[in-house]
Amino acid sequence: MSEKRFPRVGFGSDVHAYAEKTQSAAERKCMVACLEWPGETPLEGHSDADVAAHAICDALLSAANLGDLGVHFGVDRPEWAGASGKQLLQHTLHLIADEQWVVGNVSVQIIANRPRMRARYDEARAELESIIGASVSVSATTTDGLGFTGQGLGAAAFATCLLFPAEAQ
Repeated sequence: MSEKRFPRVGFGSDVHAYAEKTQSAAERKCMVACLEWPGETPLEGHSDADVAAHAICDALLSAANLGDLGVHFGVDRPEWAGASGKQLLQHTLHLIADEQWVVGNVSVQIIANRPRMRARYDEARAELESIIGASVSVSATTTDGLGFTGQGLGAAAFATCLLFPAEAQ
């Protein structure tokens, strides 16, 4: 029986520190869920450090059994330095389409004290849906002062997705 006959679930995560104490902080924009957050401290990373987009990429790659974010976009891949979350998502979508998978839906949760996501949930969802071409659920939480994110040192995100075999569509 073909393993591509049935839908697959993927899980992904990503974590980045705030760039406030680095020289590049002034040169970066805070990007979360493919939205710019003016006035917010940017996250540090090889690309734009968009934790939501990166977690979604990881979930999609996981479900398609194509490795993870580091395999495709890691620091050993200079062509992806400074890339946007949108660019990473678009490339990931090409990779899974090449393997004959179609996105059913995605859910992403951002874990951070900032930026405050609630006022922009609909905007984030709409932006991610326009890129992914499927339903996306966006949520956020803090960790009530606990751990890396709760201490305001950075942000994290977790994502899940459902992929369907393209021939089933």
